[in-house]
Amino acid sequence: MKLTLDPEYEAFREEVSQTLAKNAHLAPMADDKGYKNPKRLAWQKFLIENGLAARTIPKEYGGYGAEPDILKARIIAEEFARTRLPGPMAGQGISMFVPTLLELGTEAQKRAYIRPTIHGEMIWCQGYSEPGAGSDLAALRTSAVEDGDHYIINGSKIWTSTAKQADMIFCLVRTDPNAKKHEGITYITFPMSTPGIEVRPLVDMTGTANFNEVFFTDVRVPKSGVIFAPNKGWQVANATLTHERGMLGDPNATKARLLELIALMKAEAVNGERLIDNPVLRDRLMKLQGEVYAMQANGLRITTSRLQGQPAGLAGLVVKLQGCDLNHEIARLAIDALGELGILYEEGEHLRSGGTWQWRYMYDLGLIIGGGTAQIQKNIIAERGLDMPREPKLAKA
Repeated sequence: MKLTLDPEYEAFREEVSQTLAKNAHLAPMADDKGYKNPKRLAWQKFLIENGLAARTIPKEYGGYGAEPDILKARIIAEEFARTRLPGPMAGQGISMFVPTLLELGTEAQKRAYIRPTIHGEMIWCQGYSEPGAGSDLAALRTSAVEDGDHYIINGSKIWTSTAKQADMIFCLVRTDPNAKKHEGITYITFPMSTPGIEVRPLVDMTGTANFNEVFFTDVRVPKSGVIFAPNKGWQVANATLTHERGMLGDPNATKARLLELIALMKAEAVNGERLIDNPVLRDRLMKLQGEVYAMQANGLRITTSRLQGQPAGLAGLVVKLQGCDLNHEIARLAIDALGELGILYEEGEHLRSGGTWQWRYMYDLGLIIGGGTAQIQKNIIAERGLDMPREPKLAKA
């Protein structure tokens, strides 16, 4: 799907296209993985310097410093999807914490954290979920007790992505145990190297430790790490969650994945027949292609709302649910199309794409649960988007 735009924007699209084409040799390869990989960091630096990443983040914080322009941002995302070149770095720090900080952080916090984060030099993890506070996040019990200019934190978090690699954490703690459930919560940042923090990896279905448990025992952190204000963390947390849901439902990332699947089905053959020529597989591919087009159309609705300065409403609420489900279905078709090769894992001479499709199939199933389960998302869509009656609460025993 390509928008027909004014000449100014078509010229901008051509400029982005030429920049990516001329510098594609600088892009990291698929095996250049891992946090703080030198090739990946160099690519991110190049993208920022050319306005293809951190475009609207002010220069004083390490960004490109352009004026916000929703259509230019969309064009950039579309060109990355079209070329299938590695896009700008994303993740909890860049995609979730930085926009929250720009909105609610102090000047000192912005100057300390944004530059190293957007350049991939500072890795963040998110301390939200707890063993007894997942979908009901406001039930969190990790405590922070005042001690002069510091808080003493005790408790634990679970399903904490990148905690093992993270330099920093943005964390929800309860600073007023006597306040109402959604009050008395504070959003605070501190280094993961602080004494008293223990990280225990959790191996998931992919066979790797993508998640972790994090335990805090008398962890002493300065109050200067509080974002916005003490006991106002629920407001900050919801700002971060809004950015997370958008990150998990990027229509251009899904389009790029669909293009990968199409390339795979054109390249692979069974008994001399290309996978894409198999009528059953092709029919499934066409249905997924239609859903991707629908997802892009919904993205246009959101773009229109933003251009008009209006909330995205229902269109914005379906993004996370739609994106995670569709990404998983694309990976499912890749696994089915590869047949016996589709169940290979980790290593082997017959493995395709380094096992990327197998990893995605398992990991994406987890994303349908993480960041707000599909069931929770449907409740949100029904109650907030369609104005349906709220789900009845179970009577207390």
